[in-house]
Parts: sequence; C-alpha cells; structure tokens
Amino acid sequence: MDVNLDVIKLIPQAPPFVMVDKLLAFSEKSLKAAFTVTASNIFVNNNIFAEAGLIENMAQAVALHTGYEFYLKKKTPPTGYLGAINKVMIVKLPEIGDEIHTKIEIIHEFGGVTLVDVAVFLGDERIATGQMKTVIAA
Repeated sequence: MDVNLDVIKLIPQAPPFVMVDKLLAFSEKSLKAAFTVTASNIFVNNNIFAEAGLIENMAQAVALHTGYEFYLKKKTPPTGYLGAINKVMIVKLPEIGDEIHTKIEIIHEFGGVTLVDVAVFLGDERIATGQMKTVIAA
C-alpha cells in the first residue's frame, strides 16, 4: 500500500467536505481509514463532531475502498451514491483533535451495488456502527 497516497484523489468529495484523511489498511473485502477532527470541519459544533459528520465519514470510507480498488487497477475512481443507511447506532461523538478509525466489511457486492457493515472507533472504543448500501454511477 502506498502510504504517501493522497486519499482526496480517491474519493468524489472535495474540501471542505472530506471526512477521511488516511488509508490504514485495505483488502478486497475490507478497509480501515482514519480521520482527525479539526476545529475548521463543517460538522464541528461546540468542539464536537456531529452525527452527520460520522455518517458522512462512514460513507466516505466506503467510497475510499472503491477508489483505492480502481487506483490499483490504474483506472479513474468512479462516482457513487449512497443508496441506503440502516441500523445506525451512535454512542459517542468525537471532539476536536480526536482521530477516529473507520472499518468497513463488504457483505455483498453485485453489479455496482455494495452492501457494507461499518464501525467507527475512537481508540479501542466502538462509537458508531451501521450498514450502508452504495451504488456506482453508470
């Protein structure tokens, strides 16, 4: 894995709407990404990273998996859409300066539609979980 890779080139989002900043691990069926919450983040209010930011972080981790997969094939990363969000549970919100780690596990992938389990961690503590369905634009 290229540790110097700019993850922004692998996702369709652009600043200030980027909620992943490091690719930590990748396999065909999983990914681990990191994100450090900053004071300038659009989802920070009163030093807390909002629920919407965590959900966007989850979705961008899924997009990063697809983007890195295409990068390895020397192809341009595609644009995708969030088709569904299910079973989201948020038990804690990170604060400015916290680095969260987001893990995705692909459950099923067929015809450009991907179903994944997502979990967000702050240290060893799981602070959010959910399931997402994404669709690659045709």
